[in-house]
Amino acid sequence: MSLRSALLVAGFVLAALNLRPAIAGISPLLDETMKDVGLTPAGGGGITTVMVVCLGVFGPIAPLLARRIGLDRTLLAGLLVLAAGVVLRGLDGVPTLYAGAAIAAIAIAVMNVAMPGITKQYFPDRISLMTGVYSSAIAGGAATASALVIPVEHATGYGWRGVSALMAVPALLAALLWLPQTLRGQAGPQNGPRPFGMVLRSRVTWYVTALMGLQSFTFYVMLAWLPTIFHDAGLPADQGGYLLSVTNLVQVGTTLAVPILAGRRPSQVPFVIGAGLMTVAGYLGMLLAPVAAPWLWMVVLGIGQGASFALALLLIALRAPDPASVTALSSVAQSVGYAVAALGPVLFGLLRQVSGGWTVPLLAGLGVLGAQLLAGWFAGRPATLGKAYL
Repeated sequence: MSLRSALLVAGFVLAALNLRPAIAGISPLLDETMKDVGLTPAGGGGITTVMVVCLGVFGPIAPLLARRIGLDRTLLAGLLVLAAGVVLRGLDGVPTLYAGAAIAAIAIAVMNVAMPGITKQYFPDRISLMTGVYSSAIAGGAATASALVIPVEHATGYGWRGVSALMAVPALLAALLWLPQTLRGQAGPQNGPRPFGMVLRSRVTWYVTALMGLQSFTFYVMLAWLPTIFHDAGLPADQGGYLLSVTNLVQVGTTLAVPILAGRRPSQVPFVIGAGLMTVAGYLGMLLAPVAAPWLWMVVLGIGQGASFALALLLIALRAPDPASVTALSSVAQSVGYAVAALGPVLFGLLRQVSGGWTVPLLAGLGVLGAQLLAGWFAGRPATLGKAYL
């Protein structure tokens, strides 16, 4: 492998590793953050809510930037803005806390949308492999951040503000490694017809968007409420946190392997359905016997959710014919998807409050998973955007 190729892959992977730590690293520091700046629990939860909402609202910026400055420079700009956002988030004052969180999330939204297009642009013959690599890096970044922020805080003595600012370091390193791609001739604006019309008129777009949104909904519900579900079932609070870590770690391996296997087949239906059914099994385990085999349910859930996420990203790259169309499809699927995902934790909390337990919320989650299976059936069938209009 040449130096240029090595820098391309290293920059690509490190960029992917930066797509979740700014979000996943909030929860372990949340109590300390709330006490320091005087936030209520609702205000503390609002930090994550603001970030997830921004993931949905600001994704459409990416195709506009790509047309003006190119996908390469769009990703570079996202990394630099992300670094600025996490530093701002750690400065003094509630307004800067929320503003920094929003800026970081806007940068992540842009990079989320750009990554499938970059995969199509630079790795057209290895889409399945590189989708597995970068989706695994996303999962690994989330798991690493949630596991290491407290040990890093204790080791450095910096407090939550310093640890938040340290998250800028890997973003800046990724920007440095990605910089050579922006200096090449291919880094210019995307020319040619605007693909949004084709994307919005295609049935495939809405099948893939439904899959992305519904699997994101069930994922963020578990991210928000899983430890509480197990604690209410009678397990110690710290064990609930460990169970969440296990299901996140399982996703690292699953997101790497499944796209490689699924990409070899003309139809991804069996994989999408299998992933959905594994997620269903995880939800059923928590509903029917949460304390009987919690570690098993978390492994099963992690396999299902990790595979579902990676397959949604793979289908975005496979179903569009060129990098510009992939970026447009990614924008629609991820913007709508994260908007739907932002509703999940709130609705689950409301159902918990109204019903007084977790049975009704988990049954609702199973209903959402039924819709996910249906969307996956249609999204996984062989098709391209230009050949499947409404």
